[in-house]
Amino acid sequence: MAEQPQPEWFKSTYSGSPTNECVECAAQPHAVLVRDSKNPQRATLTFPRTAWITFTSALRLDDLAEL
Repeated sequence: MAEQPQPEWFKSTYSGSPTNECVECAAQPHAVLVRDSKNPQRATLTFPRTAWITFTSALRLDDLAEL
């Protein structure tokens, strides 16, 4: 059985310095993974790509009240 490739984690360009608390994300074919950058060994949240796109679009539009 082939091994699953490791996710390629990245931080937002808005996260600032390495001492700031922020999240890291990793894109998968049908999901987006999210984890705490300060504790990457802890739990990872998994969101369907469509839900993540809706969420981040609302953030960009400052329209979270509509969700």
